[in-house]
Amino acid sequence: MEKRPLGNTGDYLSILGFGGVIVTDTEQKDANNYVAEAIDQGINYFDVSPNYGNAQDRLGPALEGKRQNVFLACKTEKRTKQESQAELENSLRVLKTDHFDLYQFHAVKKVEEVETILGPDGAMETFLKAQKEGKIRHIGFSAHTEEAALALMDRFNFTSVLFPVNWVSLLSDKFGNRIIQKAIEKGVARLSLKAMAKKEWPEGLEKKDRKYPKCWYEPIDDEAIADLALRFTLSQPITAAIPPGDIRLFRTAVKIANKYRPLSEQELVNLKSYAREITPVFPKAY
Repeated sequence: MEKRPLGNTGDYLSILGFGGVIVTDTEQKDANNYVAEAIDQGINYFDVSPNYGNAQDRLGPALEGKRQNVFLACKTEKRTKQESQAELENSLRVLKTDHFDLYQFHAVKKVEEVETILGPDGAMETFLKAQKEGKIRHIGFSAHTEEAALALMDRFNFTSVLFPVNWVSLLSDKFGNRIIQKAIEKGVARLSLKAMAKKEWPEGLEKKDRKYPKCWYEPIDDEAIADLALRFTLSQPITAAIPPGDIRLFRTAVKIANKYRPLSEQELVNLKSYAREITPVFPKAY
């Protein structure tokens, strides 16, 4: 699988990442097989969070004996120094590693969170201390709003930003464009979420009744459109994309990524036509 540089770090990541949600609520033997399968396909970028159910518990043992060959990213939703310190130490323990290649502030949405993170006794103090101690190599963040992402990049020199680079949102509302441009300007590497998201699930449809219960949005399962959508995201100035947390969709994404080529003009026209019929999952750019 193609690998791209993570900014100026010297690290090269597979253009497709392995999202930890894939191993949530699986048997350990299945988690082991999924991780081995991903590595066999050339994937070296793994991303997980304490918020993904028991994903850390499954991923840690699955990576034993393989850790030195993968780029492991983890996250925290804790915003204060004390809480983030406790969560970092627990994640290191559960994932059976002495360091994370990338540690990220997870799902930052509001400027108020930015102020807490970067303020006195904020979580950034934990991150900087851990980086000095060798427990974190790079510092990044994930965001679902442009407002929070732009505020963070204005205040700190992050290694990476993880955010939705989604065909419907980008083509319909331009959501994500400002993040991309600011990140390029600041030298922040771009990592993508939700490349294969289509729309919100129908209102009232319970999680247990969804075809893909691990996805909070309705993903694309038409392989022809999934091919266009993922290749659209990979055609943007990003390092890598993390596909949905369902092993069936992940395998589809692997097939697409392993034969990746940029979209042709006609394919882009076709994708724009599909996007016009869909309400974007993410908020409009402001």
